[in-house]
Amino acid sequence: MKTFVFFYFMNEMKNDAIAERAPDHTAYWQNQNLPNYKGGPFSDFSGGLISFQAENQNKAESLVSEDPFVLKELLKLCGLKNG
Repeated sequence: MKTFVFFYFMNEMKNDAIAERAPDHTAYWQNQNLPNYKGGPFSDFSGGLISFQAENQNKAESLVSEDPFVLKELLKLCGLKNG
């Protein structure tokens, strides 16, 4: 298993949609039951950071691509790093 970090910044132009999807985003990551999962928003809610373990880069990218924030294009910047 490798450790990955997914960081993102919200598109503030879509605040209503973000508020609507936030519970889905949280539930999505919590329901993955990923080893060593930790995540949450930045203190100013401008974005967030999620750390988790996955078998490989492809699996990590697949998980990120299914995030409700990503699917609804609510992020202005995001990245995935292998830690």
